[in-house]
Amino acid sequence: MRSANPALKPDTFKNLSHAANQQVMTIQGTVNKTFLALGALLLSACWIWNLGYNGTAPSALIWTGIIGGLILAVVTIFNKQWAPYTTIPYALLEGLALGGISLKFEYIYPGIVTQAVFLTFGVMAGLLLAYQTKLIQATENFKLGVVAATLGICFYYILSLILSLFGIQMPLIHSNGPMGIAFSVFVVIIAALNLVLDFDFIEEGANNQAPKYMEWYGTFGLLVTLVWLYLEILRLLAKLRSRN
Repeated sequence: MRSANPALKPDTFKNLSHAANQQVMTIQGTVNKTFLALGALLLSACWIWNLGYNGTAPSALIWTGIIGGLILAVVTIFNKQWAPYTTIPYALLEGLALGGISLKFEYIYPGIVTQAVFLTFGVMAGLLLAYQTKLIQATENFKLGVVAATLGICFYYILSLILSLFGIQMPLIHSNGPMGIAFSVFVVIIAALNLVLDFDFIEEGANNQAPKYMEWYGTFGLLVTLVWLYLEILRLLAKLRSRN
């Protein structure tokens, strides 16, 4: 099993052991925990949103969310057993970051956040239905293609970040021209397809009777993808709105 999500690596289920009487991972348990984590993220995002003024939120809280979320993500990836204790704090920190970032976009383009939220959850619901009805199947070639595309996007973003420190701007990422919009559409599609790999990961974990804490780890991995998808949809909508 492959996943482009760093939290859901191919060897995630290797070397996992549990006692004979220990509860195991289930799909329903993961769904319940995902709703709980999303609720925490939305609560945190709404809180910092209400603190904002004239399109800005406390930058210290935003950077706390960004840096703190990154640290917890790394910790969780390398310590899966900690997922029950890190997933909700991760969701709260991501909420701070997303709430502050969203406020800025909303101030410039009123109504854009509502559109991005509904599109994000709409895409997730649509892909979940397609996955359950076998319209989309996570075949080996499908996984390889999504992983390769995701790694390429990550490399491009990292290169753009490094070059920006020297005053060099990479094309496509911020451009609202036809090529810039096409690039954002491509990134949104790849981010969305990562959800299929996440669904497959969660199903495989349940089928393999992974330890119960892996429900939280599956929830964490799904959050990582949803946060990325939301930000990319927000960026795409902003590019489209800026052309009007």
